[in-house]
Amino acid sequence: MRPGSWAAAGLGIMCACASPGDRPNGSGAADSAAPAETAADRIARYATVRLTADLTPLSAKERQMLPLLIDAAREMDTIYWQEVYPGRDSLLASLPDSSLRRLVEINYGPWDRLGGNEPFVPGVGARPKGAAFYPTDLTGPALDSAAAKDPPLKAPYTVVRRDAAGRLTAVPYHTAFAAPTARAVAKLRAAAALAEDAGLRHYLETRARALETDDYQASDFAWLDMRGNRLDIVVGPTETYDDELAGVKTAHESYVLVKDLAWSARLARYAAMLPALQRGLPVPEAYRREKPGTDSDLNAYDAVYYAGQANAGGKTIAINLPNDEQVQLRKGTRRLQLKNAMRAKFDRILEPLADALIASDQQRHITFDAFFENTMFHEVAHGLGIKQTINGRGTVRQALKERHNALEEEKADVLGLYMVSALNRQGELKADLLDNYVTFLAGIIRSVRFGASDAHGRANMTTFAFFRDHGAFTRDSASATYRVDSARMAAAVDSLAARILELQGNGDYAGVAAFMDPTSRIGPVLQGDLDRLGSKGIPVDIIFEQGPEVLGLPPAPPQPAR
Repeated sequence: MRPGSWAAAGLGIMCACASPGDRPNGSGAADSAAPAETAADRIARYATVRLTADLTPLSAKERQMLPLLIDAAREMDTIYWQEVYPGRDSLLASLPDSSLRRLVEINYGPWDRLGGNEPFVPGVGARPKGAAFYPTDLTGPALDSAAAKDPPLKAPYTVVRRDAAGRLTAVPYHTAFAAPTARAVAKLRAAAALAEDAGLRHYLETRARALETDDYQASDFAWLDMRGNRLDIVVGPTETYDDELAGVKTAHESYVLVKDLAWSARLARYAAMLPALQRGLPVPEAYRREKPGTDSDLNAYDAVYYAGQANAGGKTIAINLPNDEQVQLRKGTRRLQLKNAMRAKFDRILEPLADALIASDQQRHITFDAFFENTMFHEVAHGLGIKQTINGRGTVRQALKERHNALEEEKADVLGLYMVSALNRQGELKADLLDNYVTFLAGIIRSVRFGASDAHGRANMTTFAFFRDHGAFTRDSASATYRVDSARMAAAVDSLAARILELQGNGDYAGVAAFMDPTSRIGPVLQGDLDRLGSKGIPVDIIFEQGPEVLGLPPAPPQPAR
């Protein structure tokens, strides 16, 4: 998710989220580590994938640009470590075991993101709720009180520190992370000088300026205006998931991408359908009166580099950005499907999982096309619904505070299925709707292995429990497999969509807690099924071999920071 510009004027955030829940951090993770589990055991939960793409359509200058963009992305890694674990170097130097050092690198710290953020290095203690964005002793109420007098303390692009007198002070990102920011800016400007596409060149120039000023909205609009670019980069502070204290601080990350023009052409027509789909939402008119932007577009990409939060723990397979409510309403969003990463998860994880846990006669409904569609429409669905409460409580994000992310992810899951169902009835999607339903159920089971403490995890578990209780699927105890009931799934989608949209439109903070908290833990039956997946050696997620050398490209030449 995303900020005002990658963020909003103050509080918006951009969504690098995935089909249901590819941003793990779970508490109560199904495959969470037992105390005796070794670092090598934990690493084995990831499948290693070489992150490559077909570069033959690229021009000579585009091939020169890629290493520069990757170098800019690497600086997001440097900054992200400072945001989540500033003591990286001393920690790594203190660890004699190479597997343990590698596990720290995968998790960007000593807490297991696939294991409920359990510490795996002795003596480090619990993960701070505010990561390193705030002093570790700062509480939520104390922050709220101080920010009432000094609003920048809760701005999305500041870190909070104490001055010599112990007073809280907000330090802008471009000041706190000046050196790596300057290096990233130099690489972006060097890439812009090579760009043959005018839109890409303008975006890279405005994005470089945004990193220097923490003013991102102009670069958001420049990014949305691009159409003919074959290369793309998401770079800068984006997600708020690491800030579990207040849910406002955006963390740095990057994706370097190569557009798949053939796949993108298949997706182009869906964005124009958003207004009609919004009008058909199964809620009273007050909760669907907003008009989503129609200038959105859908594109398929091969990712060639992940950095920062995007690379921490489990990997995102689709992106929806920016999430600035103002930009969405004026211009829409762009939905990026990361096809090669998605294919890797389908082949290495989802298919073997389905073989183990989906009823044998429904396994034929597990298809990559359905997985791709469910992922894509999850991202599209972020643009549906309501951004402003209907009762004067401000934006939905402001009203729901730290509970917003989880409910928004669940909304995207459910409205994505609503869109698939509606487009199937209209003849826009030709495949059997049961393909999407069964693949969605397998996808939820895949994703809850991440656990249920982060936004995606809580969304997955609440959806799983709601669909189970409404008969959308059943579990056969003899075979320990799951079966979808198509008619009941369709009814449950409409019912859950209405529940979520009304909670959002009402800005019902207490109602969200009452709705999600009782079902946000993995129960013993599901836990047992997930344990079986671990015993079969089915990975939980993927990690990458990546960089210019993997792509067969030379490194970028040095660029002086300015």
